[in-house]
Amino acid sequence: MLTLGIDPGTASLGYGVVREHDDGSLECVAYDVIRTKPGESMPQRLQQIYQELVSLLGRYQPDRAAVEELFFARNVSTALTVAQARGVVLLALQNANLPIAEYKPNAIKLSITGYGGADKTQMQEMVRILLALEQRPRPDDAADALAVAIADLHSYRLASFNTI
Repeated sequence: MLTLGIDPGTASLGYGVVREHDDGSLECVAYDVIRTKPGESMPQRLQQIYQELVSLLGRYQPDRAAVEELFFARNVSTALTVAQARGVVLLALQNANLPIAEYKPNAIKLSITGYGGADKTQMQEMVRILLALEQRPRPDDAADALAVAIADLHSYRLASFNTI
């Protein structure tokens, strides 16, 4: 099973591709960020995100996709731009006919660390351990996307056990 995890954003959108093998082990296939230029208009940035995401879908051909849900902090303006990026991401994933799951940040943290209030360092270290990486994944948005993908694989596995 190959899952694409997405940590949405307009300046930096993280993605992580994780494969779960038949024995339950996890493998990091790829991770990085899609960066857009701050001087470009929002429509241009959203178009770039869409085009690069479509290219990633073609390159990796995941079986599933998972997207982090919005966490509304104090900055409403930032939340609105992230919501626009999420919309573009969801459109690209739907156009690829992928099953799409969405996860709240605390659910991802709970799935990865066993604690819904885990901090960034704890999350990155558990992602490193679960994927047998030599170093913590960087940048933060890419590490978060790997966590989204891992949480999705955990959730999918649990749902599969419930249907047996």
